Amino acid sequence: MEELCSERLSLSRKPPVDVASPNLSSAGAVFIMLKSSLGAGLLNFPWAFNKAGGITTAVLVELVSLIFLISGLVILGYAASISSQSTYQGVVRELCGQAVGKLCEICFIVNLFMISVAFLRVVGDQLEKLCDSLYLNETLSGAAPFPRPWYMDQRFTLSVLCIVVILPLSAPREIGFQKYTSILGTLAACYLTLVIMVKYHLQPDSPHQEILPHSLRPSSWVFVFNIFPTICFGFQCHEASVAVYCSMHNRQLTHWFTVSVLSMLICLLIYSLTGIYGYLTFGADVSADVLMSYPGNDVMIIVARLLFGISIITIYPIVLLLGRSVTQDVCAPLLSAKPSEALSRMLLTVLWIVTTLLVALLVPDISKVISMIGGISAFFIFIFPGLCLICAMETESIQPKTKSCLISWGVISILSGTFIFGQSTSAAIMDLLNSS
Repeated sequence: MEELCSERLSLSRKPPVDVASPNLSSAGAVFIMLKSSLGAGLLNFPWAFNKAGGITTAVLVELVSLIFLISGLVILGYAASISSQSTYQGVVRELCGQAVGKLCEICFIVNLFMISVAFLRVVGDQLEKLCDSLYLNETLSGAAPFPRPWYMDQRFTLSVLCIVVILPLSAPREIGFQKYTSILGTLAACYLTLVIMVKYHLQPDSPHQEILPHSLRPSSWVFVFNIFPTICFGFQCHEASVAVYCSMHNRQLTHWFTVSVLSMLICLLIYSLTGIYGYLTFGADVSADVLMSYPGNDVMIIVARLLFGISIITIYPIVLLLGRSVTQDVCAPLLSAKPSEALSRMLLTVLWIVTTLLVALLVPDISKVISMIGGISAFFIFIFPGLCLICAMETESIQPKTKSCLISWGVISILSGTFIFGQSTSAAIMDLLNSS
């Protein structure tokens, strides 16, 4: 996810049609796709395995989803090749028309906004746990127990972090240097998976180690769909796929298919190991953020929290810049008098940070945010690729039977994405009504 944001940032400076001197190797393409996918969604997979009804069911759902995930990547590479566009929204606009292109831009804004909320939610949770560990150390050192001080409250610590660190990093017009820090996201993801596996094997007396995947009753099969938003959020690299494809020196579709399959299989391995071992360790008691289930004073877990926190803090300004630039493009035709660039940039920056901070503080846990992001991600993984495939078939001269099969697959992809979006939206509404 982190590199996805960096790819969008680099694309905002590229020509809309041609990519100059494409020289990305196959290994580089796979690595970028991995960095695009491995991010904050990793924390949610053990919880999603529990919600899906167990390990067997969750892995089966992942495998079924993998077909659509790879299919979407291949379709986007094919669509980019015939549209001569180097951005996701450019491909959609070229093949599907201006109206669908505008919808794609709006989805980009909403998706980036919710990703910002998810990032702040993750940072807030890790700050709270770190403060808890400091408070626990002070208590165990012999000092008398005392109420947790106000400056350890998450609302205060996260607000100070946004003002002191995130706002200065987000204010500049160009923050391209920060994209090179996005490798921290990959390191944090791999370290987290390793820690969860090690912690499982180091707890021989854990009450959850003998847990077995339980069978789902027919009435509970509806809960299987709870994992789809998490999968969409976790495996979300489709927006960056157009950039990666256009930057490759070998843009044959068969080659792109190999890159897509390899990157998705590696992501599947990392996400599955995290989900399996996190679920086996905590069972039904696992938190939506798996790091919150571990003790606050564990050194390995503290390192994992710091890695994730730092990687997210460095990537948040890039997400904000992208959201800010797309918002300016969408709102520009609606303004009669254009404000100065510096003024509009600062106003949008402050507004973005304040609103995402408020939403992050109001959301009870990260699972609610990921559910909403997963629903929006369905547009980029299922709906827009399906529309591009159908529209591309209108101009392609291929055998009628093959064309019918491809159009049918496009329709299935659109219907699947619509179902996931609807299911995620209805779940978010029900959660909102229940909480109120």
